Amino acid sequence: MNDHPALSDEGRHLATSHPLWNESWYFDFHDTDATFGGYVRLGLYPNLGVSWFWACVVGAGRPLVFVGDHEAPLPRGDELELRASGLWTDISCLEPLERFSVQLEAFGVGVDDPAEMYGRMRGDQVPVGFDLEWETEGGVFGYPEGITRYEVPCEVHGEVLVGREKIDFEGFGQRDHSWGVRDWWSFPWCWFSARLDSGERLHCLDLGNGGSIGYRAYRGDFEFSDLCAVEMEFGRHGFAERADVLIEGLQCDVTPVAWAPVLLQSPDGRASRLPRALVQVESGTRRGAGWIEWNQPHLA
Repeated sequence: MNDHPALSDEGRHLATSHPLWNESWYFDFHDTDATFGGYVRLGLYPNLGVSWFWACVVGAGRPLVFVGDHEAPLPRGDELELRASGLWTDISCLEPLERFSVQLEAFGVGVDDPAEMYGRMRGDQVPVGFDLEWETEGGVFGYPEGITRYEVPCEVHGEVLVGREKIDFEGFGQRDHSWGVRDWWSFPWCWFSARLDSGERLHCLDLGNGGSIGYRAYRGDFEFSDLCAVEMEFGRHGFAERADVLIEGLQCDVTPVAWAPVLLQSPDGRASRLPRALVQVESGTRRGAGWIEWNQPHLA
């Protein structure tokens, strides 16, 4: 049984004294066949006095355009508006547990080789703009008691600007909100979310030896699963060439289409790699798209 979040959970929470206490809002989006997508993440480290902000646009046959800042200031008050050099974003709850908007005006780095994100991040300066809205599709999945996190399958629509391109977007995605100690550098994990053309929603968080949590959902009917597993084949730079995802008896073949990785540096000098990928998904005769990520402290 999972805990349903309260309306008040959509806002900011009171931090503990742990230096790695973090609160984050994730938003991803994709079209139906994984030819185009992107994501946004805002993470607040109040005890370190900084915000981490990531945003990207990826797609089949197009360069990665990535916006990243690990030294942005904390938002003022309870709002999630952030201003830094070459970056403005406003993340707004329009209706608790139902609608969120993300607005972005920033300069990103455009690269043909995503592994450049692990190096000097040399590339073209590219203007990026989002005016997107995430609307809950079906319901909200709360993690079991004691885990302060929830996942929200969504329909996504709005406008994306990349360089001189203006893209009217209609598709799908997932958002999540979590708060607590987030130590990226202690152990690996895999997170996966997808939508099949049948309308079924899938989610898996595989913690390796630490267990797993996930769901299969259709029209808001969530089937909780602690029988989730991800098997993958890592290639160059720690990018997976493919993955097999099992959720409550459903086997999915997952193929990365485009990568948007992030290099994570801890205050004490540790490092971890976080490759995220827009993926195609196949399960029997059903097809779909989504996002997958691997936290890789052992490969940094």
